[in-house]
Order: sequence, then C-alpha cells, then structure tokens
Amino acid sequence: QVQLVESGGGLVQAGGSLRLSCAASGRTFSSYAMGWFRQAPGKEREFVASISWSGGSTYYADSVKGRFTISRDNAKNTVYLQMNSLKPEDTAVYYCAADGVLGSYYSTDFGSWGQGTQVTVSS
Repeated sequence: QVQLVESGGGLVQAGGSLRLSCAASGRTFSSYAMGWFRQAPGKEREFVASISWSGGSTYYADSVKGRFTISRDNAKNTVYLQMNSLKPEDTAVYYCAADGVLGSYYSTDFGSWGQGTQVTVSS
C-alpha cells in the first residue's frame, strides 16, 4: 500500500495559478504511475492528469489540457500538478492517486488515494 499526502490547495482568483504536491511513502515511488483526480460538489470524481513511472508519458483531461502540467520528482517521492489560468469550474477537491493503470481515465484503475486538497477558484 502506498500512503499519499496532498498539499498546496487554496483559494485563488480566476486566471491565477496553484501548484499541488503529493508526497508518497510506503513503496518504491519510481515503480508506479501516478495521477490526479478531482471531485466537485454533487459530481462524480473525474480524471485530471496522470504520469508514467519515468515521467516520460503524461495524459490530460481535455478540460485542463494546455493549462495544467503534471510532473514528478522520483528523488523526492513527489508528484506535482501545476495549474495555470484557473477557472471557477476548476473548483473541486483534488485527489492524488497511485498504483494506476497508465493511460486510464477511471478512478477504479487506481489503487491508492490521498485525502484530498480543496481548490477554490473565485470569479
């Protein structure tokens, strides 16, 4: 089992930026794909981005492509989500996920989850 702790959420105005971090522990970090999902009130959890164990492959939801960037630092056991040009519709709890099927957009394909961090974008 992988333990994940997210940080970096907060309140930001539309057009602003935030960087989320997810620190992993419990297993060799560099051996598995990682992802970010989000869940807005009253909505299902949705895929945001994922990255391969090497960082060489990344995947994005169409709604964030060109605005968000996922990256990882295997030396620090940390994955990041840089979010630029934020919109009010990006408001959600953002979850870090591990042990995933690379390229999958389904939350059920990821085996480990963090507790989530709130991102609120004001208009």
